[in-house]
Amino acid sequence: MMRPTYSRRGSLQLMSRLALGSLPWLAGCCGGADEIDERVSPSLLTTTPENQIATFRHADRLAPTRVIRRGSAAKPLTAHARQLSGLSYSLADRSYSIDDYMQRQRSSGLLILKNGEVALERYAMGNDASTCWTSFSAAKSLTATLMGAALKDGSIASLDEPLTRYLPELAGSAYQANTIRELLRMCSGVAWNEDYSAGADSDIARLAQACSSGGRGTVMELMRSRPRAAAPGTAFCYSTGESYVLGAVIARATGRTLSDYLSQKIWAPMGMEADGYWMLDGVGGLEMGGNNFSATLRDYGRLGQFVLQQGRIDGLAVLPSGWRDLAGHPDSATTACGQLYPGYPLGYGYQWWSFPTGADALEMHDGAFTAEGIYGQFIYINPAEQVVAVVWSAWPQAWVDSAELETYVLLGTAVAMLR
Repeated sequence: MMRPTYSRRGSLQLMSRLALGSLPWLAGCCGGADEIDERVSPSLLTTTPENQIATFRHADRLAPTRVIRRGSAAKPLTAHARQLSGLSYSLADRSYSIDDYMQRQRSSGLLILKNGEVALERYAMGNDASTCWTSFSAAKSLTATLMGAALKDGSIASLDEPLTRYLPELAGSAYQANTIRELLRMCSGVAWNEDYSAGADSDIARLAQACSSGGRGTVMELMRSRPRAAAPGTAFCYSTGESYVLGAVIARATGRTLSDYLSQKIWAPMGMEADGYWMLDGVGGLEMGGNNFSATLRDYGRLGQFVLQQGRIDGLAVLPSGWRDLAGHPDSATTACGQLYPGYPLGYGYQWWSFPTGADALEMHDGAFTAEGIYGQFIYINPAEQVVAVVWSAWPQAWVDSAELETYVLLGTAVAMLR
């Protein structure tokens, strides 16, 4: 799950033309640790600031899940020579510390790696190094990464193959006209309403209802029912349902569940320190490729490091050559930076949000890209600076423009300090 369809982020228009430290005052999110209790919401779409923390770290109480198994030994993350505990960043003429950021933006975890070493690791709101936290739509970027692995090992022959080669049950639907690549770009042209209000016209609410029904095939039947709204490749439309379809393609092509395939290709070889888990569409069903895997903060960081290092583990290439930069940056005019929403500078790669490059670059973010999930989850990757960052949050609403902007300012300041 990710972004609502309401008008996009006027405050982020400023990012394309203002340097760090010269941003206008932005009101932070309210709340802190004293608002936490251990109640778990019956749904991830209906959380409140009071029960978010317990819900986000116990997502396995809401739906069936499948374990992502770690390997026999964890690979250590060593400390970087430059520590960022004293980092401060500026908004307008005011300076803020890491503690200020975590309280203002209800951050429950923050990890920054430079060259694979830990420059900052912080927890709040009762979380610690053993906490597994749910990703929301940051899972989309993981699903795309597994698509790259399936392409590398030959399970997927080409991203330009039709979806129906792997999912014949979509024959006769609007998706019959689509390729895998078009869904990776979120440019299928099939109608979808990613509205988190859970109203009558919300397809994300329909998706949640299909999952809660417990019936096999109910989510895929929902996807079959979506009408065509535009020609393939001509319009960007963010769809958690389509990331689910991509996950189903991977499972069908590899003959493995996403969790098992992830464990084999990345989780165990990369030396993750703990088992993770992935939410399913029903008991014994498919992983929700568009949302909600859960893992520890350090294992999120190792996942980001895997992508940063071009999908190589101990010299072995798990991803195709050039995959990181292909997936992390727009490769079509429809998804180019500045084209997705009026005034919004980022673009879209293959299930990753992409910062602009070159003359249009945002300060300290030139060529960076990020996985994002609602309520403020980020896996940020900056190849030029060899920086990976993970942010866990419990924003009081699904998306908060000012919180997104402040997060980018914080991370940009960290990148500058680590140069």
